[in-house]
Amino acid sequence: MNNKTRYLTTEEPRINCSSILKKKFNSKFWEFLHSIWKIFVKKLLLDSNELQVWQKVDRYGNTYWQAYDPATGKSFSSGSQADVCMWIEQLYRY
Repeated sequence: MNNKTRYLTTEEPRINCSSILKKKFNSKFWEFLHSIWKIFVKKLLLDSNELQVWQKVDRYGNTYWQAYDPATGKSFSSGSQADVCMWIEQLYRY
């Protein structure tokens, strides 16, 4: 009787950690540079006295609006676009 026993060996995959870290670093680095570039372009093109209105999303996924008037230093925030429009109209009415 020929009794052959075979053991299956699993080779652990060789992961090159340095290449993974390089890719992750490059990605984060370029994201950082891109965010700085966007801020720079915004500052360059934006009139410092112009009314600013933007939409944001909080960490819970709720969308809201913010407005800021650099000339008066006043700001307003609301979940409704109509509320922000009314605030702007009242701000410039008087």
